[in-house]
Amino acid sequence: MYSRTIEDAKKQLALTKRQKEILFGLLLGDGHLETQNNGRTYRLKIEHSIKQKEYVDWLYDEFRKWILTLPREKIKKREGIRSVNYGFSTVSHGALRFYAHQYYEKNGVKKVPKLIHRWLTPLALAVWYMDDGSVKSKHHRARILNTQSFHAKDIERLMNALKSRYALSSHARKQTDGLQIMILAESADDFARIVRPYIHQAMLYKLKGLD
Repeated sequence: MYSRTIEDAKKQLALTKRQKEILFGLLLGDGHLETQNNGRTYRLKIEHSIKQKEYVDWLYDEFRKWILTLPREKIKKREGIRSVNYGFSTVSHGALRFYAHQYYEKNGVKKVPKLIHRWLTPLALAVWYMDDGSVKSKHHRARILNTQSFHAKDIERLMNALKSRYALSSHARKQTDGLQIMILAESADDFARIVRPYIHQAMLYKLKGLD
């Protein structure tokens, strides 16, 4: 009976425009889609350090109708170091299949959609930055987008989208684990003005020092 109730509820689910924009940003960051039935349906998984609890709770509120259980803590140990993460998963749903096809290769590797220049709205850009962005250092105005998991051609596509849609100057910055996108100091204030209205209060520290 409980399972039938869930399935009936899932039939009523539809992504809102706002949820779609948030999803576009999340999947450029740490958001992850996974399937348990060979691609018929997918679920969204969100997991961050417990330090980002307020941000995860905000995402939970945005997708509340899609989630059956409250966000929970997960203890991890790596090389003897203990850490605590915090996150949630949505229900599996066919509506997420489109996004999986846009953001993942057949082998499961993430990619950047060809139409990202259309889908990178100010809200999506803000979510991407909250999810996977940082300050270069306390001595610099430049901002970093951690894109190390993407191929060079995908990073070029993202930089072209930032330039064509928002006139933001950026360049690829080599790291040991891949390439980051650095939004240059000359565009940092413009970037902040675009995303600030959508940045959660708990994440405003990422805009510190910008107009």
